[in-house]
This record gives sequence, C-alpha cells and structure tokens, in this order.
Amino acid sequence: MSASRDEPGRPEPRVGPVPEGEPHFQPYRHPAAGWGAAKSVTRFMVREGALRDGPRAIMRMNHENGGFDCPGCAWPDDTKGLHLDICENGIKHVTWEMTRKRVGREFFAAHSVTELSGWSDHALENQGRLTEPMAYDPESDHYVPVSWKDAFATVGRALRELDSPHQASFYTSGRLGNEATFLYQLMARELGTNNLPDCSNMCHEASGRALQAALGTGKGTVDLKDWEATDALFILGVNAASNAPRMLTSLAEAYRRGAQIVHINPLVEAAATRTIIPHEFTDMATFQATRTGTLNLQPRIGGDLALLRGIAKAILEQAGTDTKALDQEFIDRHTTGFADYRALCEATPWEELERQSGIDRAGILKAARIYRDADRSIVSWCLGISQHEHGVDTVREIVNLLLLRGNLGREGAGPSPVRGHSNVQGNRTCGIDHRPGAEFLDRLAQVCGIQPPREHGLDTVGTVQAMHRGEVKVFVGMGGNFALAAPDTPYTFTALRNCDLTVQVSTKLNRSHLVHGRRALILPCLGRTEKDHQRTGIQSTSVEDSMSMVHRSVGMKRPASPHLLSEPAIIAGMARAALPDSDTPWEWYVEDYDRIRDTMAKVLDGFEDFNRRVRLPLGFRIKQPARELVFHTPSGRAEFSTAPLPDVVPAPGTLALGTMRSHDQWNTTIYSDNDRYRGISHLRTLVFMNQADMRERGISPFDPVDITSTAKDGSRRHLNGYLAIPYDLPRGCAAGYMPEMNVLCAIGDYSRQSDQPIMKHLKVIIDPAG
Repeated sequence: MSASRDEPGRPEPRVGPVPEGEPHFQPYRHPAAGWGAAKSVTRFMVREGALRDGPRAIMRMNHENGGFDCPGCAWPDDTKGLHLDICENGIKHVTWEMTRKRVGREFFAAHSVTELSGWSDHALENQGRLTEPMAYDPESDHYVPVSWKDAFATVGRALRELDSPHQASFYTSGRLGNEATFLYQLMARELGTNNLPDCSNMCHEASGRALQAALGTGKGTVDLKDWEATDALFILGVNAASNAPRMLTSLAEAYRRGAQIVHINPLVEAAATRTIIPHEFTDMATFQATRTGTLNLQPRIGGDLALLRGIAKAILEQAGTDTKALDQEFIDRHTTGFADYRALCEATPWEELERQSGIDRAGILKAARIYRDADRSIVSWCLGISQHEHGVDTVREIVNLLLLRGNLGREGAGPSPVRGHSNVQGNRTCGIDHRPGAEFLDRLAQVCGIQPPREHGLDTVGTVQAMHRGEVKVFVGMGGNFALAAPDTPYTFTALRNCDLTVQVSTKLNRSHLVHGRRALILPCLGRTEKDHQRTGIQSTSVEDSMSMVHRSVGMKRPASPHLLSEPAIIAGMARAALPDSDTPWEWYVEDYDRIRDTMAKVLDGFEDFNRRVRLPLGFRIKQPARELVFHTPSGRAEFSTAPLPDVVPAPGTLALGTMRSHDQWNTTIYSDNDRYRGISHLRTLVFMNQADMRERGISPFDPVDITSTAKDGSRRHLNGYLAIPYDLPRGCAAGYMPEMNVLCAIGDYSRQSDQPIMKHLKVIIDPAG
C-alpha cells in the first residue's frame, strides 16, 4: 500500500555520458515552466523559422481586442488583462501552424501513399501546411490535385447515393470554432442523421453525463474568478504543466495567498511541485520558484473513487462531534439522497477504502482535514478521472463531496473539469452531440426549417464499429487525426479502409490521410492564426473555454495558401452539394459570420444577443443554472449518488496501465521525442514502471519489455521491445504514451457508463522481451 507523501521519491538517473540523439532518462528536478520553457520555445521557433512571426503571434494570442484564441488548450483567458497570457505549449502549437513549410502537389507527386505510410507521425506533420485540395488516385497510389468544385461534388454525390443518411458519420475535433460547429451539425441533421461523434466521446463524456445527472448541467460551475478566491484546490488526474500550462499561474497565485492545493495523481507531475511563471519577470531574473502544491497523494490507477469516498467518510465521522463539518442547511434545502449516501459511507470499511485507493488512512485523513478546514473548495479533474470504466461514478463522487459542505453556488467553490482542447466544450454546446435533447431539436426545427432526426446517432466507438461492419460508408473528419486518436489502432485502420469515401479537413498531413477509404479527399483549411476573408470582409469566429466563457478569435496572418478555405466555407460547400434543394442559405451564411451567430442566438440557450455580447471585453459567460442553485434534474435538487465501490486492485501478475501525452506533444501531434518534465530524451517507445514491480519481474532499468493487454472479451494485444523506465508510481501501476499505446485498448474496452474508451485503465502483463 502506498502512503501519502508531500514530496515524490525519485529513481536514480542513468550514469555516464549520453551520446547526442540516444534515448536517455534523467529525472526532472526543476520548476515547471520558467527558463526551461523559454529555452524550449526559442529552440522550437528557430527550428520552424518563426523568429519573426512567432513573437508577433505571442503578442496577439488570447487578447480580448483583435487577437486570436490559442488553438491549444481550453484554459480561460486571464481576467486581469494580462498582456502575455501564453504558455509553452500554446506557442509551440501556434508556431507549428505558422510554419513556412508547404505540402502541395509537388510533394504528393513525389511520394506515394504507401511510401508515406512508412514515415513517422512527426515526420508527416513536419512537412508543413497543406495548400490545395487533393483526391486519392488508386491507380497511381498518389494524391492528385482536385478543384474545390469537384471535391464538393464528390462529397455531395457520395452522400446523396447512400441508402440511408445513417450510413455517414461526421466527426469533429476541438479545433472547430462555434460558427463552423453550428453549420456542421445543421448539415448532418438536415441530411437526416445524428451521427456526430467528437473528441468528447474519448475525453470528457463521463464528466458531462455525471454532472448532468447530479446537477442538471453537463459543465462545471466555476470560473477563473472562483479559482482566485478559493481556499482549497483538489486537482485530480491532471498533468497541468503540459496539458493546461496556464493553470500554473492560478496554482502559484493560490499558493501565495495561502490556499491549500492537493494534487491527486498516480504520477507526481511537474505542475504539482513548483513553478516559475515566465511573465513574472522578477522571478525569472532571480530564479525564484513558487510552490504549486501543498500535498501530493498518489492513488493506484482507478483508485480515485475510493479516495474521494474516504474523504467523505472522514467528514461524516467528524460531523458527530463537529457541527461545522457538514453544511446541513445546504444539504436539507438543495439536495436529495443524502441519507442513503451517508449510510453507504458508514458501511464501507476503512480497510477497503485503503486497499482500493492505494492510500493509507493517514493520507486520506490529511486530505479530509484540508477539505474540512477550507470554507470554499474547488475540485478540478481531467482525463485521469474520466477515461475509466467507472468514470461517471467517480465524477459523481466528486459532486457528492462538494455537496457535503455546500461547495456549490457560491464564490470560490464548485466542480471544475479541465477540457483539453480549445473548443471541445463549444462543439458540444453548439450542437455536436450524438444524443441531442428534444428541446434543442425543437428549436433547430423551428428556426432553421428542417426536420432533424430524433433517434440517437453514433459516437466515436460506435462509428468505428459501424465502419468496420461496412454500415457506415462515408466518414467526414473536421480536424484532428481520427486514425490515431481512436482506440484499437489496427481495428480502426481496417474500419476506415472499409469506407467508400473518407474526407479529412485538415491543416497538416497526418496519419488519417494515409489510412483512408476506397476514395479519399484532403480538404485544407485556414488555421486559427490566419485571416479569414469573406465577401463582407475579415471574419471572426468564437470559441468556448472550459469555464463557459465565449469570446472572439480573429486571425492575424496571411493564409498559407490562396487555395485554402475556411471551415464554414468548406462545410457550406459540402452541404450545398449534398443538399442541392436545401432552403438553408449556406452561401449567405458564409458571406458574413454574424448571420450564423444571429441564427445561433435563436437556437442555443444562453446565446441570446450573441453578436453584441461576443464583442464585449473577454466575451460573455453562458449561464449555468446549477451555479444559481437551480437544478434541472428529475428531483429539482442536486442529487447524491450511491455507486458501489469498484474493485480496481490488479490481479496477481497484472498491472493497470494508463496512457498519456508526453510534454512535447499536443493530442496526436508530436513535436519531438522528448518529455522534459518526465526526464525523457529521444524516446517514445517506453513504459514507466514502479521499481518493485520491475524487480519482481526480473526487469532492470532500461531493459526491453513486451506488453500484453487483455480485453474484456479475453482477446489480447501486444507491444514488443519497449524500454522499461523506473518511475515513482504506485505498485501495480504503469504508464506510457498515446497514440502509440492506443493499440492496447480494444474497441470493446469502453466504459458502459460513458461509452468512452478506458485508455487510462488497461489490464496488462509486462515481461522481459523474449
């Protein structure tokens, strides 16, 4: 059993000189961000030839007046008008997009799809920006140029010839702006299908379903001002230094004002220790670091629910002698199900909570004391919580804990999921939902004059399975890299190749262009940094951050190619070709995005007066009824849940493995084979392991190992020759990088609660390579 600890233990580094370019592990001992981030960004801009455009972009990114929204994470913009509201990953993401390298017809003429399929994913994206639409020619095995008119005609003809609109599926990643999102779902629903899978299906579906069930809203209730006022922050399953680096500013500010910060994660990540914020120039000049945590707890993978219930049990036990431990008035007035939840906690033995969480009772009680002593607490989480079989139950347990002390509906308190991509929350708000609500569909029908389908559509897993069976024949991907992001890589590849037509709307070359249907199109679009010229002038788009703030984004650069179209224009072109008799004014919408927003204001709850409000400084916040203690639940109250405690202790000989990003990576985009905050250089084919687990299996540091996963159906998947890296992980746990390890997650290994692939909790056997 793993005890709690304030500072992580560290395995010893490899001894001896390391030749340049050779895989290497050197434990990271420095503050997050700071000079390490500054040096990394500078090297990256030099490599991409962006020493002029990069600094210009930095001064325009995340600014409230005339700037563009960072295409990286969904962390909110600073409320104090910070002039450098940026981070290392955001700058890299923008620089990667602004590269001067180009991928045009000459490139595709020189390289066949078969040849490109042997390239690394980094090498593919590193070729630069796509410049014109391309169609796959099976006779030559090359992509060849195609006009936009002919590309749209190909899409339209394929969709019109389907026996059913349900034979098409329309995927989107979080990069799509709100206006394009609205047009995209309108096209799909006018065609007659709700097959609208998105990246939420793989990331935060569990969060949305849990919050909807408990509070009547699928989103968090707090904003950045709450982070600035809270007394205690509980951060679960989040690698903030890499996935939401601007959170470091909030953590440092919270520590300075005396807030308690509890990090709960099997790995002690760099953001859980200390940081130097780059825009705090005095600290940078003096190398003055600020702590970003006051307690680190390392539960076993999947043990968070047991840990949260242990904190709740401690609070309930204390309530017998401490009248302020519970907010009984809040519970009585605003909740239902408390008596059953209390009985469940009382009936759960401490020994079982310790065994399942992997944290001893002393560690759980330490966290409970912090929670009890804080007047206002926020609980924040990311994929380390949601990508599990019991992700919905765990998020509901977070809500249970918050309700015990009335940490809802007041400043500095509430649930705060951390969405990973810049507009993934906005996609869902604006209609990308395979399970749309009746009220939304009614408004869409009334305002847009269509008859949207009412039956549920396919999500990401369902789409892959339907393509594999040959039931989905046309796949359209708006952004992202679906072939690598989805689970069970070989199965997904076969599914995509079964399609009659695959269409990828992209800015750069990636694996999804090479794993395609019998016919395939690459449609290149504008990037977030580029000016979007339409008939009425330069257009703005909008995005929604992870705390429900909606704000404008205006590009600053000349497009990478004169042949690029905006995402709204591409969607409108496909829609007109597929729906030639449609009364929807597709072309009129594209002439002026204000017209799209006027329609959205009539359809979407909370978007009233959209065009005026989005132009306000920092935009506007979508109303959150649960924040006002208005609960759209069956009971009209916040609802306690009473989920059984799952057994997450690995069987003898097996380990629980979680996949994750490296630091020099954004989703499936890999900038380099380095992971600075975990001390890795020039290596991605690795697995992090507890040293005792390694010794038990006869594995020495840096030995090659074979990894075998066992799916729910008993089938097995393998990765061979990965290097074992000793790391500070609880016994029975291991970790490695996605997308390489997605092969270990079977298509059937998804949560029955959320339908999400369980990429953070795979059952594996790791043996010396044989």
